[in-house]
This record gives sequence, C-alpha cells and structure tokens, in this order.
Amino acid sequence: MEKQFQLPEEYLQHMKSLLGEEEYLNYIKSFDSKRYQGLRANGIKIAPEDLKELAPWDLEKIPWIPNGFYYGDEVKPAKDPYYYAGLYYLQEPSAMTPASTLPICPGDRVLDLCAAPGGKSTELGAKLKGQGILISNDISNSRAKALLKNLELAGISNFCVTSETPEKLSQCFPEFFDKILVDAPCSGEGMFRKDKKMVKAWEEHGPEFFSNLQRNIILQAARMLKPGGLMLYSTCTFDPSENERIIEHLKKEYPEFHVLPMENYEGFCPGIPEVTEEKDEELKKTVRIFPHKMKGEGHYVALLQKGEPLPAKELKPKKKSGKIPADLEEFMKQVTWKLDGSRLDIHGERIYYMPEGLPDVRGIRFLRTGLLLGELKKNRFEPSQAFAMCLKKDEYAQIIDLPCEDERVRRYLKGETLDVDDLTERKAKGWYLVCVDGFPLGWGKVSNGTLKNKYLPGWRLC
Repeated sequence: MEKQFQLPEEYLQHMKSLLGEEEYLNYIKSFDSKRYQGLRANGIKIAPEDLKELAPWDLEKIPWIPNGFYYGDEVKPAKDPYYYAGLYYLQEPSAMTPASTLPICPGDRVLDLCAAPGGKSTELGAKLKGQGILISNDISNSRAKALLKNLELAGISNFCVTSETPEKLSQCFPEFFDKILVDAPCSGEGMFRKDKKMVKAWEEHGPEFFSNLQRNIILQAARMLKPGGLMLYSTCTFDPSENERIIEHLKKEYPEFHVLPMENYEGFCPGIPEVTEEKDEELKKTVRIFPHKMKGEGHYVALLQKGEPLPAKELKPKKKSGKIPADLEEFMKQVTWKLDGSRLDIHGERIYYMPEGLPDVRGIRFLRTGLLLGELKKNRFEPSQAFAMCLKKDEYAQIIDLPCEDERVRRYLKGETLDVDDLTERKAKGWYLVCVDGFPLGWGKVSNGTLKNKYLPGWRLC
C-alpha cells in the first residue's frame, strides 16, 4: 500500500504519531477504499429534496451537509443540462463542510478570501439570497476567472470578484465583514487519496512552507472582520502546524478571538490541544475529518468569533449615476425586477448592477463588480448570460421552456440555431429566456419561429 502510493516516509511517521498505531493502520487501509463523489444543491435555484426527485440518477444524502449528495461513479453530472442550469455544484463531500458550517444570514457582508474555483463561494452566495455583499477573492488571476464563471453559473447576483493579496484587501476593508471564510492554501495531505499528484507537491512544499503563508493570511483576515463577526478557517490537510497551531497563532495576536463549537456528527474528530504550546482546551472544538472515519477526504475546520459585537465600520459608498438608460428601461419592461438606478454602474457599453452597500474602494484588482446585466449596442440593450442565470422562469415575460429529454436542449447548449415554431407564435419576435424544465439556461432571439442562439460561447457543451 505505502509503496503503491509512494507516500513519503516522513509523512507516514508523522501520521502514525498523530493517529496512534491502530488508527494509523485504518487510515492506510483507506487508500484501498472507495472515493466518494459529491454534488451540492444550489439553494437559490432548487431545494435539495426537489433536486433528488428531479435528478436522472440516484443520489444519496451526505449526513452532515443539509444540501449535499453522493453520486455514483458511472454518473456524469457535469454533462447534464441541469448542471448548465446551475442547479448544483460538483464538490468533494468533505470540502462542502466549511461553507456549510459558517452561518450566513441574508444581508451579511461576506468575504471568501481564498475562493477559487468557487465551490465555497457559490454556497455562501446562495445563503445570502441576493441580499448583502459577497467578495470572492483569489490571488491568482487565472483561478479568479474560473471563480467568476462558477458564481455566474450559480446565479449569484450580489458579488464582486477580486484578485488581490490579503494585505491589500485588509487595507481597504478594515473591520468591514460580518463573516469571513479562509479556506487556506495548504500541503493537501487530506487529498492524497484523491489526487496522487498532491504527494509530489507535498515533497516540494510541505507543511512548514504553507504554515508561514497561513499565519499571515489568517491575521489579515482578522483585521477585516468586524467585532463580533465570525471566521471559518479550514484546510484539506492534517498537519497541526497548519491547523491547531495556526489558530493558536491567531489567538496570541488577537486574544479577543475564541473558538465556537460546531454541530457534531458521527466521525468528526475533535482538535488536538496537545500539539500546541499553550495546550488550549478550546481547540477541542475544532474538527478533523479523516477518510477512514467518514465518507469523504481529509479536512480541518475551525469556527471562530471575534470578541463582542459592535457596529460595523462604514466605508464611503460608491457613487452611481442613478439614471437607467432608455434601452435598458425598455428591456426591463419584460422583467419583474425593479431596478434601483443608484446601483447601476456603466463602463462603456457594459452595465453592471452593484451589490447594495458596496463601498467605494480604489486600487483593488476587480474582475467583476456586481452583476453584468448586459451591453448597450447601437441603441439597443443585449442581456448577458449572467443576467439569464439570475432570473427565475416567472420573472421574464417571454419564455421557451423545454423538457430535459427534448433534443433541442443539448443543441441549444452547443450553440445551435433552433426551430421553435411549435413553442412560439409565428410572428413572435425578440429576446426569449430559454429554460430546461423551468430553469433558465440563457438567451435566444426569436424571429419567424427560429431561435438565434445567444448562449455564451465559452460555456457551451462540448
């Protein structure tokens, strides 16, 4: 087993010390056991029980994730039209834990500091239900682009995507956020079963390298959290230097932080105070997930609160025009939304709808500020793919709703022109919202019974 996976001897000895002989052997045996694949229902589009009923394959409930499911090895959910409708996000079961554990209320100001590719941000955004602000950040510009796509696919409207260092963000958002998720870059020991390449990465950059990064990241996050706010720190590794000792480091620098208990589930393992200098008993409230104890890969999660609540710091609000362009106003006659003109931000041809209460911050690299509604072109408004994904079927006047088994659904997702004469009046013209079983996929423009496909090229089904 050990030779097959070529696990470093140093790592094996460390795990034996951490787990003890019997638990260590069970852990090593887990490398021969089944890997579990998961998906998470997108709460702003569909309830978990409705997804389970709608899905064309069997789904098994993940016990500790209210909207999470296991699916079988033979299933290809990333190729299903419901995936393109944003009804679910594919995510390793244990990796669902951090965003599921952090309590989010509509209206919160939320930061996902190390957010790409977006699995946790999409869940945080769903919990906000379109209210408040979600700032999703990743220092890698290329990874932040994938993050942006996943947020748009999920139909999140009140977000900004940034690509900045934690230091830069902390200068712009001092004590601003109600909730912060720090899914820190780590040595990835919990992913060794899932991805053997992680072993090589561990040998190149082990726990010591990442613990230095994590110490800085968590302190910068602490500076952005308002008094009384909650922070969720997580890694997909087992090493105490990246877990308990990071929490200890935070508490030494900011003694007002304390660890909160999390709901306990069978298989959750408490944190280990003995691996730290102070032997702080509070660390027992943190959680490790081991693959030999639960149906998932390895993870560590700690929920923290920063002192007692005080009013959040108010930053200068961003100035907006307040005027709705005539062509957008004409288009919006087909939509039930009531736009707040003061939240519009127009850059050239592009029109963005900003999250309510977004402050005026300068010098930050934004990939997206708010929802891209669309573009003004030659005195006409063209709605965006992101706008389509934020709508519900009954929020737009002109709909083409296809059952999932209709071959036109996949043809639409491939970007093809469709004959929809049977679904529209012969003289029907204009923009239509194309749906699958009532869930929007994107736009099309109809003329004389033919739908000109406006599905975003970069998203098309291959």
